[in-house]
Amino acid sequence: MSKASIATLWRCGALVIALASATGCKKDEPPPPLPEPAKVVETAEKPLELKPEDAGPPVQEKAPPKPTARKPGGIALCCAALRQNAINAPEPNKTYMLNAATACDMAAAVGKDKSSIVGQLTTALKGAGLPADCK
Repeated sequence: MSKASIATLWRCGALVIALASATGCKKDEPPPPLPEPAKVVETAEKPLELKPEDAGPPVQEKAPPKPTARKPGGIALCCAALRQNAINAPEPNKTYMLNAATACDMAAAVGKDKSSIVGQLTTALKGAGLPADCK
């Protein structure tokens, strides 16, 4: 016998011994049982009651501002005179007068008096004449 065949014989013998000593597959153990859920004690809840909150004392409404009395010779006449003069004026004075009349109308709506708006009108007219009702 040759050395190769003896080595093969030893290998086969070792394989037989290993297979004989093997105990096979271990079976998995079953998992432990799950713990019992805690019993929930149900209690009857009261129905929800909504109560209004105390909002404090009632809010008093402010009185509306008193309208200012307009004089017949006030700012409204000045605005009307600016519009009337703009109809017959040549360009660019016509545009300046219409812009000044618009500014005059806004000032009248706010309640300004004529003396406080004259400077702004003169600036808006850019050299065009200020009507007599505005002076």
